[in-house]
Amino acid sequence: MFRHTGKGRTYSHNLKLASILSGVAGVVNITGVLGLNTLTTNVTGHFAFFAEDIFLKNYRMAFVYLLYILFFLLGAFVSSLIMESVSKQKAHTSYVIPISIEIALLLAVSFSTLFIPAGLPSFQTLLSAALLFSMGLQNALVTRISQSVVRTTHLTGLFTDLGIELSQLFFYTTTKDKSLLNKSILLKLIIIICFFTGCIIGGFLYHHFALKTLLLPAGLLLFVLWYDRLVFRYYNLKRKFRNQEV
Repeated sequence: MFRHTGKGRTYSHNLKLASILSGVAGVVNITGVLGLNTLTTNVTGHFAFFAEDIFLKNYRMAFVYLLYILFFLLGAFVSSLIMESVSKQKAHTSYVIPISIEIALLLAVSFSTLFIPAGLPSFQTLLSAALLFSMGLQNALVTRISQSVVRTTHLTGLFTDLGIELSQLFFYTTTKDKSLLNKSILLKLIIIICFFTGCIIGGFLYHHFALKTLLLPAGLLLFVLWYDRLVFRYYNLKRKFRNQEV
């Protein structure tokens, strides 16, 4: 689901990518809201809070919201920079480093309260910034791999696109056009459902595990790396056997 790009990328690859990583984003989102009182998967709300605090002359909080916005941007920048650099040597593994950084950040936030009291405002700001950075990483990664077909960390654009495509159902007449439209609608519905499912599961888990709920998305990302490598080895072996038979 990660290794295939360009013409080699199929609808099935995007569907797998969307379902798992939107679930990851959902869990991170609700954990950030419940544990840190911060939206950690998008920056739209932070712009509004930033403008409000500027108006109220609460410059300290305005700076915090600006920091959140910049950390999401920095995550996307770092993810794209790494993928662009690594892809020149190892195109099929350029995604490993950004995902590994995301896993490391989720694990660090999960266990952070064992070392530093969670109630410190500056500490909460740092944890929120780390989660926003990780979601910036993920969003840029998914956007690049899927060629902007999949986005997993925010739903505003998805609902807009979904509304447009649902209206097009009344006008598309050819079988081919309807088939492509139905696939696009299904993909967006899968992202939305998996994001909401991640939020619900994360909400239930938070009451028992607090920030350690982030171990779930970290585990899912580790599984994704393992699964992608396993599938790659399987197809390599299959190709070798075919060549030997010939």
